[in-house]
Amino acid sequence: MGIFSFFSKEKKESLNKGLFITKQSFFSKLANAITGKTTIDDEVLENLEEILISSDVGVETSLKIIEKIKKRVSREKNIETSQLNQILREKIAELLVSNNSENKNDFDTPADKKPYVIMVVGVNGVGKTTTIGKLAYQFNKNGKKVVLGAGDTFRAAAVEQIKIWSERANATLISQGMNADPASVAFDTLSSALAKQADVAIIDTAGRLHNKVNLMNELTKIKNVMQKIVPDAPHEILLVLDASTGQNAIEQCKQFTAATDVNALALTKLDGTAKGGVVIGISDSFKIPVKYIGVGEKAEDLQVFNKHEFVDSLFKP
Repeated sequence: MGIFSFFSKEKKESLNKGLFITKQSFFSKLANAITGKTTIDDEVLENLEEILISSDVGVETSLKIIEKIKKRVSREKNIETSQLNQILREKIAELLVSNNSENKNDFDTPADKKPYVIMVVGVNGVGKTTTIGKLAYQFNKNGKKVVLGAGDTFRAAAVEQIKIWSERANATLISQGMNADPASVAFDTLSSALAKQADVAIIDTAGRLHNKVNLMNELTKIKNVMQKIVPDAPHEILLVLDASTGQNAIEQCKQFTAATDVNALALTKLDGTAKGGVVIGISDSFKIPVKYIGVGEKAEDLQVFNKHEFVDSLFKP
C-alpha cells in the first residue's frame, strides 16, 4: 500500500475540482512566461516571480522559491523550460515539508486527549461557523462523539447557523443564546463534553477583529475558564481564513497570532478563487500547520490538509 492509500479517489477529485481556478490561472500565465523560451533564464525567472506573487504566494515566499530555482539553474546550466513545472513542484513541496504542515489523511484526535478541545477563531465572513459545522460532521462520520459550543454570542445568525449544523452533524449543541458570556458558554460546553464522554468539543468565538488588547483579553478569559474543566484546554486554537481574500488573509493571520496562541489553520473557499497560492505563503510566513482546507460547499469538501496531495493536485494538468 502506498503512502497516500487513505486519500480516497473522491477526496482527490474534490481537491482537483477545488483547485481548478487557481491551476487554470497559474498555468495559463506560466505558459505565456515561457513562450519562445527553450531554457530557463533570468527573464523566465522574473516572469515566474510575478506569477507567484500575483497568485498570492506572497513576496517573501515567492523570492525564496525563485532563489532556490536560481541556485539549481546556476548549478546545472541550460535547464529546459519543459522542466520548470517539475522543479517548481519540488521546491514548493520542500517548502511545505520544512514548514511543519501536517500530513494526516483523516479526521482524528489524540487518544490521550478526551475531550479534544478546539477553540475556533477568525473574523466574520471567512466561513468560521460553517467550518465548525463541517468539522463536527466529519468527526462524527469518523466515529467521534462531538459537542459544540455556540460561543459567538454577538451574532444571532451565528447561533442559528451552528444549531442547524449541530443537527446535521448529530452533535450536541450548548447554547445560551444571544449576548451570553462566551466564557460561560465554553464552561458549559466542556462540562457537557466531560459528562457525555465526548471525543471532541469545538467552541465558536466572536468574529470581531476589534483591537488586539480586547481580542487577547476575551480569548484569554475563555481559555482560563475552559481550563477549570479541562486543565490543558484548548488543545487546538484553529484560525479560519478565507483563501479568496489573498493578502488580507495573511494580515488577519498576523493579527490573531499576535493576540493568541494559534497552532492550526483552516483555509476556506479555495474553490472560488485563483488565489490558492496563499496556502503556500501563509504556511511559509507563519510556520503554523495548515490543518484543514475547504474546497467546496458540501460537508465532505472540508479536507484534512495533506501537503503531498495538495502539491500533486496543484501541478496535475
